[in-house]
Amino acid sequence: MCGIVAYVGPKDAAPILLEGLQRLEYRGYDSAGLVVSNKGLKMRKVKGRVADLAAAVPARFRGGLGIGHTRWATHGVPNDVNAHPHLDTAQRVAVVHNGIIENAGELRAKLAADGAVFVSETDTEVLAHLIARTVEDTDSLEEAVRKALKSIVGTYGIAVLDAQRAGEIVVARNGSPIVIGIGEKEMFAASDVAALIRYTRQVVHLEDGELAVLKADGFRTFTMDARATSKEPLTVDWDAGHYDTGGYEHYLLKEISDQPDSVTRTLSGRLDGRFNIAHLGGLNLDARETRAFRRVKIIGCGSAYYAGQIGAQLIEELARIPADAEPASEFRYRSPVVEHDTLYVAVSQSGETYDTLAAVQELKRKGGRVLGVVNAVGSAIAREVDGGVYLHAGPEVSVASTKAFTSTAVAFALIALHFGRVHDLSPADGRRIVEGLKRLPDQIEEILKQGEAIEALARKYAPHPSMMFVGRVRGYPVAREGAQKLKEVSYVHAEAYPASELKHGPLALIGPEMPTVAIVPDDELLDKNLTTLGEIRARGGKVLMVGHRVPDAELAEDVIVVPKNEVELDPILLGIPLQLFAYHAAVALARDVDKPRNLAKSVTVE
Repeated sequence: MCGIVAYVGPKDAAPILLEGLQRLEYRGYDSAGLVVSNKGLKMRKVKGRVADLAAAVPARFRGGLGIGHTRWATHGVPNDVNAHPHLDTAQRVAVVHNGIIENAGELRAKLAADGAVFVSETDTEVLAHLIARTVEDTDSLEEAVRKALKSIVGTYGIAVLDAQRAGEIVVARNGSPIVIGIGEKEMFAASDVAALIRYTRQVVHLEDGELAVLKADGFRTFTMDARATSKEPLTVDWDAGHYDTGGYEHYLLKEISDQPDSVTRTLSGRLDGRFNIAHLGGLNLDARETRAFRRVKIIGCGSAYYAGQIGAQLIEELARIPADAEPASEFRYRSPVVEHDTLYVAVSQSGETYDTLAAVQELKRKGGRVLGVVNAVGSAIAREVDGGVYLHAGPEVSVASTKAFTSTAVAFALIALHFGRVHDLSPADGRRIVEGLKRLPDQIEEILKQGEAIEALARKYAPHPSMMFVGRVRGYPVAREGAQKLKEVSYVHAEAYPASELKHGPLALIGPEMPTVAIVPDDELLDKNLTTLGEIRARGGKVLMVGHRVPDAELAEDVIVVPKNEVELDPILLGIPLQLFAYHAAVALARDVDKPRNLAKSVTVE
């Protein structure tokens, strides 16, 4: 959660910080602030959006050293005072912070007893006072930060500056990302490369427990015990154009529309028509190791978890290996049994989702073999796992995931194909899946052409306060993701159930005021799904069916017809119209589509 930007160099920091914060606003948008150093600290912070902050910054707000922050509230309500940065009582030290300090109450009481005056409700202000108390007795800001952090229990990504030590910024990471950007006689830091990409494509990712000192002419990294570390810069493939709306009204619509290209990128160079297999060298598994696994466990949160459910179904169908998906946020707390012949797969678009990262670290501690399916190159999960698959979907700015979700499902199809061909999937079935994967981009394009018709349906159903989503087997995770999208961006209450479970309880909710979105692929369960539609209609329920054919008129009031692929791959396509449906419902209800309330893009806190 939250966004951090820092700059040290010859230019005025404020415009750079504001531009970076605008690119990070999807990470938090309750409040925003910045501070620059120029013969003392100058600070502005406001409740609201980065645009409000920009309006509050005066024209002559000069300083070549500064830090900024856009907030997603955890401690204290969103207001001007609780916004970051936070200063110590003497206004010498400024801190911006992502994460949660779990022992903030205890530290706050001790500091207050020693004379510190607190003005906010935040846990972050504790850090400013701690560092200020230490900096007076040390030779360097970095030593003061190290000593202060040794008192902290919790997670953090921080940037710190000291008014009396102009020319340097100290950053540190433990559970919340910090990325250093290397410029020409200038240095940057941020919680996401999105804030850096306009200025540099050379970046360094800090590891947990690592700190850095940034000066205009370079940087130095070290551990909590002051041991120097060595870092090799990475070159970011994305450029600033990837973070623009590209003429679309919202990032969400742009990212939905980008899916023919993003799926093409996910597939690029990975399909082998000669042996009808997927080339996934990043898995770091040879055929013997692959055959040794007897089970696959997929972990992720939110949309990543639902994509994992599609992935588990694909692996079971194509590779005939037992597979299931579980929320990473629950997995890490239930003392899981880690088996040597189980392959674990962690899914995260950002590669920084804290619950998923913590689950990966627990699995590694217990000797589990863990792969990653992530979009962000060089992210924490990507560095932690034993191997994996990069999505190459491109940056996703809107809080609600669309193209990353679809590319994740495609990546699992590649994994399932790879595993299947190592096991017992025939060459003929391998060829069938390869050809089906190749058809996906054009079929997604066909669905997108139905945008106006789907918009009309969304406007029709958006006024309903609640909706039910149902699907059976392959359709159930699609229904779950469809309900998630509608909830996230339109705030319409939506719940998803297996279609077979309706008569075991949820059918009591069905009536004219509760429409149902039914996922009905043309597969071996078609007749059973149509029977479910009849049960709903018999109770006066409205049905919007998403499937491959138009049913009898009495079974569905409205239908979205989706191109048919191979039955195993159909769920990838069935989810696309639900993304458009959620988007247009949100627009019809005048929601803030790209920045839905109470949510942030990268969840780096518990």
